[in-house]
Amino acid sequence: MIITKKALPRRTFLKGVQATLALPLLDAMIPAATALARTPAKPIRRLGYVFIPMGCDHQRWTPADRDELGQLTPILSPLEPVREQLTVVTNTELQLSYPGTHDTSNSGFLSAAYAKHTESSDYFLGTTADQLAALQIGQDTQLPSLELSMDLNPLAGVCNNGYACVYQNCLSWSSPTTPLPSEAHPRIVFERLFGEGGTAEERKAALESRASLLDSFNEDIARLKGAVGAADRARVEQYLDSIREVERQIQRAEAAASDNLFPDLDRPVGVPDSFADHARLMFDLQVLAFQGDITRIVTFQLTRELSNRTYPEIGVPDPHHPTSHHGNDPEKLAKIAKINTFHVSLFAEFLQKLKETPDGDGSLLDQTVYMYGSGMGNPSLHDHVNLPILVAGGAAAGVNGGRHIRYETGKPLANLHLTLLDRVGVKLDQFGDSTGTVDTLFDPVAV
Repeated sequence: MIITKKALPRRTFLKGVQATLALPLLDAMIPAATALARTPAKPIRRLGYVFIPMGCDHQRWTPADRDELGQLTPILSPLEPVREQLTVVTNTELQLSYPGTHDTSNSGFLSAAYAKHTESSDYFLGTTADQLAALQIGQDTQLPSLELSMDLNPLAGVCNNGYACVYQNCLSWSSPTTPLPSEAHPRIVFERLFGEGGTAEERKAALESRASLLDSFNEDIARLKGAVGAADRARVEQYLDSIREVERQIQRAEAAASDNLFPDLDRPVGVPDSFADHARLMFDLQVLAFQGDITRIVTFQLTRELSNRTYPEIGVPDPHHPTSHHGNDPEKLAKIAKINTFHVSLFAEFLQKLKETPDGDGSLLDQTVYMYGSGMGNPSLHDHVNLPILVAGGAAAGVNGGRHIRYETGKPLANLHLTLLDRVGVKLDQFGDSTGTVDTLFDPVAV
């Protein structure tokens, strides 16, 4: 890398052994004339989705207030630190996902489309919202989009109710016939973000030649720090520290895997034993991906439909899926609420990290819009109405936080998709079964 007195290009990379390091946005990347005029750098629009399965306990999820988001409910309480950048959207639905199944809950979440009922490879759905965004705002980045999950997801065979497994295990579809597999292994995701490709043997040899991926950048990093200001040096160091910590966590998990005689068959070998630690690591990788502008579109399946995962660490030793068929049993509903709260707490930690990470004239949370929720409402009924949906972040795109949008009658979730796409610069007249946009979610003067 050559450093000059001129502003650094926004797409500046350091090249190492079997690795490439994208840099976060630095003051040195803003042209001098722009900086002197104190004109804000053009914000980067980012869009993320987090999927949770099997709906929620509505009583403990839905806020009592309308319009202004007042006291948060028990399930949403972990989000209090980011409440001003949070909007709860109540009474959205996926009418094209019927007949209601776990498969169509997953397949409809980002497509708002009807899933062809088939057990074979002639599946047909629709292009998902994230992939429409990737076509327009993902083409200037190393990865147009990033698809993540927590579980091993088989793409072949039949998983439930005569539906091909792809419907349940793939959130993202780049066309109605092209599902995109997700990745649950942190090491593989890390290599996608920072690796330079090559064979598995070449990557292993490069790893064994150094203690850390960052070791191969030492000279370039030192030269970069000597050429930028104090604020940029601090920003670079924070970014590098985050990469080092993620890499250490991956290495620790891989080392522990060799001693584990009873691996979880639903998880890849070499991931943290704790669900929370695995999820945090996958969220941390999303922070790094956004911080280095490696991608601007992320989907994350926090857990999958029909998951029988247990959560003894929060007092729920019962499998999630059977518990979700609660039949209004107060004990089962309380357990569902604990699972919901646990998942929300992990998302809240992630949002706090985005909030604390500078980006341009704000934070990563300001420059990123996330939609969090499920394609199922009441899991005991397998319905697709009154979906639990949150929108977080996006202040730079004009998103009004601190709101509770509560519709009297059901509105298509596609309306929200259409609106979020518009806010990140993707202009469409129609998406799925949309009937309009969610204009009350936004500040028209902030676009």
